[in-house]
Parts: sequence; structure tokens; C-alpha cells
Amino acid sequence: MYLTHLECSKTGETFSSEAVQNLSPAGAPLLARYDIEKARQTLRPENLPGRRTDMWRYHEMMPQKDLSKLITFGEGGTPLRHAVRFEKSFGTPQVFIKDEGVNPTGSFKARGLAAAVNAALERGVNAFAIPTAGNAGGALAAYCALASVSAHIYMPRDTPFAFRQECESAGAEVVLVDGLISDCGKIVGSLKAEKGWFDVSTLKEPYRLEGKKTMGYELFEQFGGSLPDVILYPTGGGTGLIGMWKAFDELEQLGWIGAERPRMISVQAAGCAPVVRAWEEGTTHAEYWEGAHTCASGLRVPAAVGDFLMLRAIRESKGAAIAISDEAMMHYSNEMARLTGIFPAPEGGAVFAAMMELIQQGNIGKDERIVLFNTGNGYKYLEAYQLNR
Repeated sequence: MYLTHLECSKTGETFSSEAVQNLSPAGAPLLARYDIEKARQTLRPENLPGRRTDMWRYHEMMPQKDLSKLITFGEGGTPLRHAVRFEKSFGTPQVFIKDEGVNPTGSFKARGLAAAVNAALERGVNAFAIPTAGNAGGALAAYCALASVSAHIYMPRDTPFAFRQECESAGAEVVLVDGLISDCGKIVGSLKAEKGWFDVSTLKEPYRLEGKKTMGYELFEQFGGSLPDVILYPTGGGTGLIGMWKAFDELEQLGWIGAERPRMISVQAAGCAPVVRAWEEGTTHAEYWEGAHTCASGLRVPAAVGDFLMLRAIRESKGAAIAISDEAMMHYSNEMARLTGIFPAPEGGAVFAAMMELIQQGNIGKDERIVLFNTGNGYKYLEAYQLNR
């Protein structure tokens, strides 16, 4: 066991990693900390060939105690695809797409929920609850089905049908809510103690972040022992961006990289862009976004508990935050499919559109190594494609 303790992301106060934990007393996410010296004895780049190919290949820096009892569908280990046709079309020879849509349950959420469910099971949890915009609910339902424990999922009533069906087919209780994911979160928060549920909301428990951070470890391997210059990531709750930023710090502590970091670009929808507004205004927290709307359900997050962590990563990396219209993200979703064969979630189109805009502004160089994250499979968003034909 390499996990040593949990640390409040605001105060630095430490807490036991043996107990079931949600937020710190300061109301901030708890971050998992590890015995780096012990981990680096076996977790070395030269030792990775021959290991399992999913995200658990980095098990020394993961919270699971007993790998023999792992509940897994083989999440992680997703391809990094070189978008070779982009050079002819846009003059960008080094654009790569990290395709998270090939994960089990069809999105990057499989990573986080696999880590969270496994950690909670080891600590005696047998009932889970989550507010969701879609993909997280489907992932929780699947892992709970595999583990034979209950899942209670609250989602906005207008969530695309595929997400609701995915959860119900896996045996989860699904409750439709008139409102946004933030309203769903309030309901889960009000019921969890009475019902005996463990709340696995974004960043309200420590271990979803640990699954997401493995995307950063994989990029290091896929770039042959280095990191790209720029990462464009679609951010709703922000665990992917925050997780990779944590991974890069851990890679430096392990001795794999130096102080270099990619520039982190947060991409949001124009109809729901609290982090973009906070970045532009120079604030450390993002105010609630009123009237949130977008066809990219994963980006319709009007407030995020990890807003200050996202903004910190963006600023420390000398990155940026940018908002994209639904029309642009759907146009570039189709362009991504046409030029690469990847059928992306609208969030994937959003990062493509953001790259094009930032190149035009001179904020990204055409010859830089650029990674676009497609976080989900387009088949779950057929309504969005149909509405934007």
C-alpha cells in the first residue's frame, strides 16, 4: 500500500486515508498523497513494458490496496491518435487526439468512477449516489452492477436518453430532476445521510481524481518520455484537468520529468463558462453561472467545487480558458469525424474549435505539440448531432 494520507487542497491539513471521506472541514477537495520514495523503487519508466495496459499499470500511485479484488472493465490505456490530415487542412503537423470515447461506458468518466468505487468498496461502502450530466452516472451504474452494490443516480430531466437508459439497464435507480446538475447535487447532499449513500460527486470524494490523473501518466508514455506543449481539455467539473496537473507534479517527484509543464487550456461552452469568466476577471473562484445551457451535457456545470484548482493549474501553466458556441463545437465535431474517423462527443468538437481560435489569435503555435481531448463517444449525443444538422 503506497497511499499514506489525504490532504486538504486549501489548508494543507492532513486526514486518514483509511476512513470514508468526502470534503475537508474547509469544504475543499481532499487530495491523495503517496509514499513517493517507496513507489519510485518499482514504478519506473523502464519497468512499464510488460505491465497490464489499463490505468492500473500505475498502481503504486493509485489508492487501491488489493489489486486481486479489483472491480474493473479495463479502463484507461486509451489511444493517442496523430491527426495526420490536420497538417494539410490547417498547417498543424503535430496535433494529437487522446480518444477517451473508447473507454468502457464510452467516456473518460470510467477512469474516475473505477477508482472511486474500488476505494469505497475497500472501506465498506455498499450504496452509492451521484448527481450527473450523463456519463458519470452511466459509469457509476456499470461499476456498481459489476460489484453487486446499489447506485442512485440523479440527472436533469433533459439529459440525453442514452445516458438514462444506460443507467437503468445496469440496474441503477434513476431520478429525473427539473433543473441542472447543481440541483441534482443538492438533492443527493440532502438525502445521503438518511439513506446511507456514499456521495461520489465530482471532487467531493478523493479518488475520482486519482483515476483521471492517469491520463497524464499515459501522455508521458505516449510521447516517449516527455509531455506535449499544449493540452486542450473540455472542463465542466474539471477533474480531468486537475487530475493531470496533479499527475505532472507526481511525475516530477518520481524523477520522470523536470519542472516543464504543458500549457493547460480549459474549454467551456459559451452558454456555461464560469471558469472562463473567472480567468478573464482574474479571480480565484468562479461565480455560479445563471441560465446554463449547451448541447454538450458534460459542460453544463454552472458551479464546480474544484474551480480554484482549475484556475490555479491554468495560471501556473501559463494557459488559458476559452468559451465555444454550440454551433462551432458541433461543426468541429463533424470535422473531427471527417478528418480522423473519430466520432466525438460535442466536447471533443469544442476543443478542436478552441484550438483553431487560439491558433488564429497567435496563442498556440502551429508547430507546437498539441493534444486535444475527446472525452466521450458521439453515439451518446445523437440528439445534439440531429439538432445541429
